[in-house]
Amino acid sequence: MEASSSPTRPAIRIYKKGEEPDDVLYWLSRPAIERIRALEEIRKQYNDWKYGVGREFQRVYTIVKRKRR
Repeated sequence: MEASSSPTRPAIRIYKKGEEPDDVLYWLSRPAIERIRALEEIRKQYNDWKYGVGREFQRVYTIVKRKRR
């Protein structure tokens, strides 16, 4: 079996206005983890478009010394 060099592309369907399928029913039929992953992908695409690629939240760490009991 030979590996494909091109990435897979999502299927594209064209609908006339008013004849689109009901997206709500589709997403309700999907597992919760799949819906969360899709939402995270949309959020990432929007942030990349709005703020540029590579902008992520910065993490701040604070080290606290505590006395031993």
